[in-house]
Amino acid sequence: MTEQGTRSSRIRGAGKRRKRPSTRRRAVRIAAWSAAGVVLVGGGGLGYVYFKLNGNLKGVDINAQLGTERPQNVDNGSEDILVLGSDSRAGANKEYGDDGGGARSDTAMIIHVYQGHKTASVVSIPRDALVTRPACTTQDGKSDPGAKRQMFNTAYEVGGPACAVKTVEQMSGIRMDHYIEVDFTGFKKLIDQLGGVPVTTNKPIKDDKSHLDLPAGKHTLNGEQALGLVRTRHGVVGDGSDLGRIQLQQAFIKALIGQIKSVGVFSNPAKLYGLADAATKAITTDSDISSVNSLIGFANGLKGLDASNVKMITLPVQYDKLDPNRVSPLPEQSKQVWDALAKDQPIPASATADSAGDKGTAGGYVAGQ
Repeated sequence: MTEQGTRSSRIRGAGKRRKRPSTRRRAVRIAAWSAAGVVLVGGGGLGYVYFKLNGNLKGVDINAQLGTERPQNVDNGSEDILVLGSDSRAGANKEYGDDGGGARSDTAMIIHVYQGHKTASVVSIPRDALVTRPACTTQDGKSDPGAKRQMFNTAYEVGGPACAVKTVEQMSGIRMDHYIEVDFTGFKKLIDQLGGVPVTTNKPIKDDKSHLDLPAGKHTLNGEQALGLVRTRHGVVGDGSDLGRIQLQQAFIKALIGQIKSVGVFSNPAKLYGLADAATKAITTDSDISSVNSLIGFANGLKGLDASNVKMITLPVQYDKLDPNRVSPLPEQSKQVWDALAKDQPIPASATADSAGDKGTAGGYVAGQ
């Protein structure tokens, strides 16, 4: 067997049938979506107290690791941010179990903030989408030559944040301005610090596997309940896939954004500090925004965003013809998405018309109050 083949065989999930995600892997998804909500509406208010929270911040120098092998940095007033959730067991995350010697990315979202920073598009990349992984430096300093038909989440497993960014940039042709990685252990504290997230369930949701039992009606979800909501695959009508779960998560993050905007955290210093403390403990950023001053500027640039002007889609995909337990990006439709974002234009409806994503009814189960 070649060195590449040996290495690929060590990457978990590559070429194997999909297994039911464990509790710890489901947990990371909600943390990622929650952090994305904080990112999208953070604004100057969070920046105001970040000076007290600098010790929480962790940075990764993506620029130094990738060098010049990146798309052109186009300065047209827009901004592209890769938000990633990892299932690392380091530090406090040990309570979620053993990671088998490595971490993967279970949630990936590209947030494109349009010129003027009043509107944004969010493109979710399914973790089991089969992509061409580029050559990367591994996390132990060795060289990985890359490979075709690899699950997207193996990029992080092989080469950490830099390889994940490189993979996204190769797929999209768009340079990521910033990177935010989420530590899912902070998720429940984020939700609880907010006082919960009000949602309305249009239909009952009951899933013994995620320990969730919500009758139809109005609820204020605490951290445990919110975690159960975005873990569920079997509690809503659908095929039980990650594509359906993405829809449910998108509905939840819109409710989260609305809650952050409505509870007055930006005029309540104590609540604001508690939220910012939880958020900054839960994330790792690129080194450009891992300092107080740069993070304040970054947050100020997002304060005009609201849930109503954030469009969320799943990258156009189809169930893979060789392995129905995986999905493959639709080339022409994906190109429409990337071309639109590169030109700072809205994503056309034709890009997702034939996609297997964004088709189910899972997102219709939940609405913000």
